[in-house]
Amino acid sequence: MEYSFRQAQQVDAPQIWEILARAIQRRKEDGSNQWQDGYPNPAVVDGDIEKGQGYVLVDGHTIAGYCAIWINNEPAYAKLNGKWLTEGDFVVYHRVVVAESHLGKGLAQKMLLYIEDFARQHMIRSVKADTNFDNAGMLNIFRKLGYTYCGEVVFRGTPRKAFEKVLVD
Repeated sequence: MEYSFRQAQQVDAPQIWEILARAIQRRKEDGSNQWQDGYPNPAVVDGDIEKGQGYVLVDGHTIAGYCAIWINNEPAYAKLNGKWLTEGDFVVYHRVVVAESHLGKGLAQKMLLYIEDFARQHMIRSVKADTNFDNAGMLNIFRKLGYTYCGEVVFRGTPRKAFEKVLVD
């Protein structure tokens, strides 16, 4: 399969929300409290797209995955209970989801590699992210891709594991 990674457009929003809604349900079925508080929601997706921060992984004409990416803009990361590997510019991403029809194909990992390319294109060598303590899939991907556990951050009153990867060429 040939996938492409591009900035999301407003016309993509319904399909993105459908993917996110199903992912929220999967987290609930897994017994997780992640994404069970009304976040994310369609307004969050619309905001990502309007700000040019929403990105999709596309399989032909089908959206196979979604994430939000931005540079140096995660206030919670300034309050890390731990220590980041680097200081200065970083790329951060959130809401990494894969469509139900594309699960089990390694696409979340593929999206993270595209995010690393995004960082390199912007001459940034640090990628930071976080996830829920019980998100075994994401924790495994961080391990596979060489992320380092740096401590905890808090989002909406909930602690999350924070990771960083320093990129090398």
